[in-house]
Amino acid sequence: MRIRVVIANFPILAAGASSRRFPRTKRLAELSQAAHIAGMTETLELRVHGDAALPTLVYLPGLHGDWTLVGSFRRALGGQVRFVEVTYPRTLTWSLEDYAKGVETALAGQGIVRGWLLGESFSSQVVWALVARGQFQIEGVILAGGFVRHPMRRGVRLAERLCGGMSLRLLTGILFGYARVARFRFRHAPDVLANINEFIARRTELDRQAAAHRFRLIAQNDPRLIAGQINVAVYALTGLLDPVVPWFWVRPWLKRNCPRLRDYRIICGADHNVHGTGSRAAAEHVDRKST
Repeated sequence: MRIRVVIANFPILAAGASSRRFPRTKRLAELSQAAHIAGMTETLELRVHGDAALPTLVYLPGLHGDWTLVGSFRRALGGQVRFVEVTYPRTLTWSLEDYAKGVETALAGQGIVRGWLLGESFSSQVVWALVARGQFQIEGVILAGGFVRHPMRRGVRLAERLCGGMSLRLLTGILFGYARVARFRFRHAPDVLANINEFIARRTELDRQAAAHRFRLIAQNDPRLIAGQINVAVYALTGLLDPVVPWFWVRPWLKRNCPRLRDYRIICGADHNVHGTGSRAAAEHVDRKST
């Protein structure tokens, strides 16, 4: 398991020299690139924003697995927390337990042993695994478009098959279709549009395969017992327009079966990507809970 850490916004990358490549040099470069791609499948990355003296909020991303949709939300928090962004490896083998271990190892490596967990969509399942393990000192949980056992498991399995059999070209076409709609919906919110464009630009074939694997993990997981026994406060927020994880099924279950649920906020005008499409309202809600 590899951990890569970036402090603040600026990853330190080696600049590539522009020089003529002879055949042997070219071959070595190709091997290096192949090794880099292989390594990325097992590399968990952290991006840390803010001073260690601030309350810590650990962002665990949705199915896409990285930070590209959370930038406007982080800025809306206004520096009130130390914001830790996790980027998952594009792995096709990790279990939810492995995801939890990877997060714990990365955080411990930076001396981060306690804080709030902000689990978006898929990562709500990683949150429950972290709760069950009890290694990280969780001060509270916030679910964003999250769930316990997914209310539409057949739909998740169908999504897994579709994602697994879909070409990257088709997936990119669908994402660009969403982007065109988003450009109209959020024409007065350049931060949101910038996040969406960056999200699309980073999608790769390995992303598609990793997403299919994560769908499989969701379909197989049932953390209802953990949610019923959790001993820290739980908060949830979601967009009103969320067909991916319908809140009208998730909220009643949480209210009945999760005694530590304190609030479930529905943000009008936002969709499943509640951090990106309702960043200000989401930030206000989260800021009040985690500070």
